[in-house]
Amino acid sequence: MPEHLIIVKNDEVEIISEEELHIFEQIEKQDFSVNIDTPVVNIQSVFSKQEYLDAAAGIKEHIIRGDIYVTNFCQEFFAEHAYIDPLAIFFDLNSLSPNPFAGFFKWKDNYILSASPERFLAKRGNKLISQPIKGTAKRGETAQEDKAIKQQLRNHAKELQENVMIVDLVRNDLTRSAKQGTVKTEELFGIYTFNQLHQMISTVTCELEDGTSPVDAIKNTFPMGSMTGAPKISAMQLMEQYERTKRGVYSGALGYFSPDGDFDFNVVIRTLLYNAAEKYLSFHVGSAITYHADAEQEYEECLLKAKAILEVLGSLPKS
Repeated sequence: MPEHLIIVKNDEVEIISEEELHIFEQIEKQDFSVNIDTPVVNIQSVFSKQEYLDAAAGIKEHIIRGDIYVTNFCQEFFAEHAYIDPLAIFFDLNSLSPNPFAGFFKWKDNYILSASPERFLAKRGNKLISQPIKGTAKRGETAQEDKAIKQQLRNHAKELQENVMIVDLVRNDLTRSAKQGTVKTEELFGIYTFNQLHQMISTVTCELEDGTSPVDAIKNTFPMGSMTGAPKISAMQLMEQYERTKRGVYSGALGYFSPDGDFDFNVVIRTLLYNAAEKYLSFHVGSAITYHADAEQEYEECLLKAKAILEVLGSLPKS
């Protein structure tokens, strides 16, 4: 429970605190200048391309056996002895790739620099809203090519398959917090365009059951289906075997509770994690593996999702 609440909206600042004057004085003392020097990083990947392809083939064998239907297979890119200005990198990342659920979070020497496009779960009054992303396509060079790519994404059997499987999982998760009969899919297979790519986003909602707390609503749906797979527990257990590093904050959630009990949490994707004390920088990217997945295309999708981060860091991964 914060002792001081600072609300910034447009060009107005509101401070809710018994020490309002003291807070203003502290803000005026802060140095918000950023270092525009090129960051010093040497990005490496935990998987070579061939190792990724081999792992994806192994995962598909589990799908063929019926162990799971779909999973989100993720890989880490990292840099040791990395020197960056976290605030400068955050500004650069969200200038290059502005997204609706971006966030900057600092805890001691640990930073979360997020340019997330995905909402995990929000509460507005008695309504819960989840908007899973499944389905990705690159941007076109021209408006005509862009339009054609969007149409291809909208009709791509594999992308539709993975999206609808996660929508079903989210619907099932929401029933644990919902008034009976209120879970519905308000939008299925919506195509949304961002600076770097197109995404397929569906919107699932419900009315919150009386007596279910906001915290319980999150517990009942966490972790989000778009980052796990289906069935959820089986997919998570399998990824513990195939992924070479722990996800940490990645694929978790960053957000807020408002005083009236509403909340809004993102999915921590398209996000840099930085430990300033250890000079360790990392980010993960993942893609959905289904029966119809093409491992080569999934690998390229991972690089597409990493494009903005790599450009901001001025680095290309070494496999």
